[in-house]
Amino acid sequence: MVKTPSEKWQEGISSYRKKCQKILLVSHSIRYVGLINEYGRTMTGIIKPSTNIFLKSEPARNEFFLISTLLSMRRTNDYAIGELDFAVFKHNKVTLLAFQRKEGIYYVSVNKNVATNSLSKIISKIKKLI
Repeated sequence: MVKTPSEKWQEGISSYRKKCQKILLVSHSIRYVGLINEYGRTMTGIIKPSTNIFLKSEPARNEFFLISTLLSMRRTNDYAIGELDFAVFKHNKVTLLAFQRKEGIYYVSVNKNVATNSLSKIISKIKKLI
């Protein structure tokens, strides 16, 4: 039986959600994992239980749009400097990781106090999962 576009979409989202769940289990330091599309819209996302949320709904949408726009615009330079492996954004309260892949951008929020060597291990494990 041929699947409808809606069924294909739901299967895709389900598989992305499973990836996000696996990423969330990589480290206790991970606060949030989501997949956003090129327009900054959340395709799926999981907040670690008992996590203090820094951004409400509208500011989070704006943050996702900003990250997706930044990474999409720099993608035009892939031919000259190579594809982006990942990006790290260090803030006072949190560290953000962005992994640009064909299905979208995996956006990962990590506790700010994670050590540099631990962050490197987290990044390596995430790259293996996606």
